[in-house]
Amino acid sequence: MFKLGLIINPLAGLGGAVALKGSDGVAQQALALGAEPKAELRMVQALQLLQPLADRLTLYCAGGKMGESVARRLGFKVEVVHRPANITDANDSFHTAAALHQLGVDLILFAGGDGTARDIFSAVGSQQAVLGVPAGVKIHSGVYAITPKAAGLVAVQMVQGELVSVTDAEVRDIDENAFRQGQVKARYFGEMMVPEALRFMQAVKQGGRESEQLVLDDIAAEVIEQMEDEFQYIVGSGSTVAAVMAQLGLDNTLLGVDLVQAGELVGTDLTAQQLLQAVANKPTKLVITLIGGQGHLFGRGNQQLCPALIKAVGRENIIVLATKTKLTALGGRALLADTGDTQLNAELAGHYRIVTGYRDAVLYPLANPEES
Repeated sequence: MFKLGLIINPLAGLGGAVALKGSDGVAQQALALGAEPKAELRMVQALQLLQPLADRLTLYCAGGKMGESVARRLGFKVEVVHRPANITDANDSFHTAAALHQLGVDLILFAGGDGTARDIFSAVGSQQAVLGVPAGVKIHSGVYAITPKAAGLVAVQMVQGELVSVTDAEVRDIDENAFRQGQVKARYFGEMMVPEALRFMQAVKQGGRESEQLVLDDIAAEVIEQMEDEFQYIVGSGSTVAAVMAQLGLDNTLLGVDLVQAGELVGTDLTAQQLLQAVANKPTKLVITLIGGQGHLFGRGNQQLCPALIKAVGRENIIVLATKTKLTALGGRALLADTGDTQLNAELAGHYRIVTGYRDAVLYPLANPEES
């Protein structure tokens, strides 16, 4: 009988869609702004793949929304190891992880972000196999699968007794207060043991600012020359896209999403709901870049770009920017979209024209992470 530990941080990712850049210390504010919990839904996508194997495993978890509710709803045999209060916090993740480790579970499957990974690391260190279901705003750590379904597939391999290697993956987190001020201060906390199914696991996000300033200027010049006044442009996060805003002479939310039309700034640091309202019945294009090292276009730090918004804009109106150095660093791996909508992930798959300089572009694939 496989012993699967389960932890869901029900507050993970709440701050993303409402432009709070994270959930640490602002969960109630995010809820007041209309944020909807997503971590449980992400875990469901992973656990559904394990349902055919339910007779082979027992799920050990925290009570209520931290795992018990969804596990029972999906028909698994459940044992509760920790009862959290109505409002959960980091201590609940820590105590649950510690209890699971003490029980000797074969794997801890957890849904959250970098803060959750930190809490679990502080409880189990590098001696416990863990696997993250991405559900947070900022996911810089290497302990997460590329999508919830990918996490489920790795867990299935383990439950079925397949030979799955393990490796040590970094746990990293950033200072959210600094992040909300446009500064990325990432810190290394240690390493945890994860199943090494590399095509299902994301790389650690590369830090640092883009050094190829001349290339960035060329990319910006190309984008600006192609801009049409009748379109409004959603401008995503990242230093590559920030170069476009700099050449336009507009203030830029480096770690947020802005809106531009006819060379003027229409909105800054917009939430998912504000963006949906802005694109209603208005021709819109989206300017976006990938996360260095990971290759994600959607689902890492830009939850404001929700599935409904991406559908409203349309794949044909997505403008992707990247330096060739950034693409080369992927080592041939395809770009990824983890939107939270598996059908949309599949629809977004295919080759994209990537603007890599002035009058310079390459074709590069975006893979459906459920099939890659």
